[in-house]
Amino acid sequence: MSEPASPFPTALEWEPQPQPGVWVIPPPRQRWWFYGLFFVLTMFSTTVVGARMEFNFLHQQPVFSLNDDSLPLFPIGWIAQHPANLLLGLPFSVTLMFILFAHEMGHYLYARYYRVYVTPPLFVPCPYFSLFGTLGAFIRIKSSIPSRAALFDIGIAGPIAGFIPACVALVYGLSLSRPISQPVASSAASIQLGFPLAFHLAARLLHIAMPLSALSLHPIAAAAWVGMFATALNLLPCGQLDGGHIVFSISPRLHRWISLLTIVALVPFGKYLWMGWLVWAILLTITARHPLVPRYPDVSGWRRTIALCGVVMLVLTFTPAPLTHGSGREVWQEVWPTIRDGARDTLHDLRDGVRKHLHRK
Repeated sequence: MSEPASPFPTALEWEPQPQPGVWVIPPPRQRWWFYGLFFVLTMFSTTVVGARMEFNFLHQQPVFSLNDDSLPLFPIGWIAQHPANLLLGLPFSVTLMFILFAHEMGHYLYARYYRVYVTPPLFVPCPYFSLFGTLGAFIRIKSSIPSRAALFDIGIAGPIAGFIPACVALVYGLSLSRPISQPVASSAASIQLGFPLAFHLAARLLHIAMPLSALSLHPIAAAAWVGMFATALNLLPCGQLDGGHIVFSISPRLHRWISLLTIVALVPFGKYLWMGWLVWAILLTITARHPLVPRYPDVSGWRRTIALCGVVMLVLTFTPAPLTHGSGREVWQEVWPTIRDGARDTLHDLRDGVRKHLHRK
């Protein structure tokens, strides 16, 4: 006769069961030397460009003068002959790099606060194909964002952090600016800048009566212009730009329609005001989709008030025509005769080659 089973578990049954293993994958180690190298390269390229700006300013010329007696856009030969001239570019480069660094660190610090894995700021030098020696800086988000509130904070922190030093540089640099030594009409070989609303308000604050186009901007004011231009680009309410992040955090459905309207609006802007808007329309079309983000915590309360501040910053920094006489229509009218003549010459050469080939046969 077998013994009845005990209603109580044995000692072995009370022992803890083995738990499945948990693997913690640490984030890859950052290549700080790589980001530091690009920072140094960008610092050098903006300093060389800034030295040229300081040279033009000291001679009371437009900041981007292209006259025959002016320096090239990237005067590396002039710097090589007189290395001390590189110091002239520090006011522009230090101011611009600080504005860009503040912008990116606003994103970076808030991302770290929400435990989002991001890369350090990567500065992009562009010595010969940019008026400013750089194409800006960016960080890459390599992990998911926990909520729309976190997305909003990360998106808005950069523009605010960059806008504040840009305003300080604007007021200080504009107070140091001087009138151009020659009439504006005779400076046709200069690249004329368009100015955002913030520049006009600062000029009124400083009681500057003459038009801004008649001023030789101090390099610090030129750096403020670049910083505000970069802020406006990032605040465009489209795709995965800072403005797109802000709109998506408030309403993903609204983000889809506002992104579409922004892209459509940039097309006539590019045709009639500045050709660069056409390039931005293409880039934003490619990156219009936004990754999904968990809804809660939602964007409400004081965050919506700060969102209105983002709209104000966009209005103050946006320049419909950053470079005058650079609309798509004007550029096409200048380029088309060259394309037409080149195509005509190519057809003539091709026809002559075919005739010679047939004649030999």
